[in-house]
Amino acid sequence: MNVYMKDILNAKILIVDDQDANVELLTQLLEEAGYTSVASTMQPMEVPALHRQHAYDLILLDLQMPGMDGFEVMAALKTNKADDYLPVIALTAQPNHKLRALQTGAKDFISKPFDLVEVKTRIYNMLEVRLLYKKLEDVNALLEIKVAERTAELRESEARYRSLTELASDWYWEQDEAGNFTRVSGPVMEMLGLNVDAVVVNVASGELATKNDGWDEAERALLKAKIAARLPFIDFVFNRQVAGHAPQQFRVSGEPVFNQACNFLGYRGIGVEITTHRPV
Repeated sequence: MNVYMKDILNAKILIVDDQDANVELLTQLLEEAGYTSVASTMQPMEVPALHRQHAYDLILLDLQMPGMDGFEVMAALKTNKADDYLPVIALTAQPNHKLRALQTGAKDFISKPFDLVEVKTRIYNMLEVRLLYKKLEDVNALLEIKVAERTAELRESEARYRSLTELASDWYWEQDEAGNFTRVSGPVMEMLGLNVDAVVVNVASGELATKNDGWDEAERALLKAKIAARLPFIDFVFNRQVAGHAPQQFRVSGEPVFNQACNFLGYRGIGVEITTHRPV
């Protein structure tokens, strides 16, 4: 990420000083150095509004001015919600004001009377840092847009996947990392022994009894073990035989889901009832 000389020389600069001689000196110095966008004001109260309007890359701010000193100007500039970076170099003849200026938010200071070489060097360095900061902001904003677009694409792709898998199968299911079902269609919970009707009341005796749901317990235990080990499974066959009913057979497939950091997120899978698809 580079800042070119032309970018620095085209940067927008505002000079704020109540002394006309200082304004003229700094303006002449900057223009002779090749800076193309230099403005000035001797009215410190105008600075916040001017900065909101023009978004200066650098403000050269005198600290001792009547009506509103440089510290008050910086406090007012901080209310600009559109820019949390305070692009200020403080101008001061008071050594004890330098630390206070930096604590108030100024990024650097220039001592009065001016050393012209120092002035040009500090302004150049400050603008280079400021423009790099702005480029970083632009890159971050672009990344946020790309992340939002990619997230929307992934959600759309996931929606299409679910739609297609549900159309191509009898049922679809999802589990989170704790094994809780977050999306269920079909008899998945019953296959895993999680149906809520597994315990019933014997009407004749009034005692609790375990309902025989007809699922093959060995097959159910094997499938639960695969899921506990986070293994994929394809066309796992499940059988069910309920007294007084024809045998049923199901085929289920599932895969563990991980994020980009390889953290386990859960399972998702599909299934079909083979008995309903057998030719007559």
